[in-house]
Amino acid sequence: MINAKEMMEREIVDRVHAMVEPILLDERMELVNIEYRREMKGWVLRLTLDKEGGVTLDDCTRISQEVGRSLDVEDFIQAPYTLEVSSPGLTRPLKSEKDFVKYLNSLIKVKTVDPVENRRQFRGRLLGASENRIEMEVDGKIFQIPLSNVAKAHLEVDWDALRKESTKKDTISGKLRRL
Repeated sequence: MINAKEMMEREIVDRVHAMVEPILLDERMELVNIEYRREMKGWVLRLTLDKEGGVTLDDCTRISQEVGRSLDVEDFIQAPYTLEVSSPGLTRPLKSEKDFVKYLNSLIKVKTVDPVENRRQFRGRLLGASENRIEMEVDGKIFQIPLSNVAKAHLEVDWDALRKESTKKDTISGKLRRL
């Protein structure tokens, strides 16, 4: 059962979402997540953005100023709050089927609502995403997980791939120096 506080938070998130989408569309950015929640320092409205090639500090500053002005004009959030605008980072959350499709073959971590083959946590390679389910390889075994059963999912940093890439660049760089 949803209480009045959760309903108010949901309404604010929905209104902010409707207000922010056109701004981000003009900037060729996507809204990854919106949170409006009470934290130790007070209420926080947190927007997480992404774009092709990644979000810069200048992007965050520009969007923060524009959204801040719009929020001041609309003035529908009664409690004092802090507006935070950031990128999703290396371990960005995966929420929609579109997110999973975008990051095929990436290393991901998934927590499920209900167990799948007696486990609820999966860390492995994302092999597929379609028909409201994802397919992952975890320790050599393939798992099919319905999106409706995904409680939380995010990218994991693939340190092995980064090390291999770094080693390959070092090898190429060394060969070029010898020429």
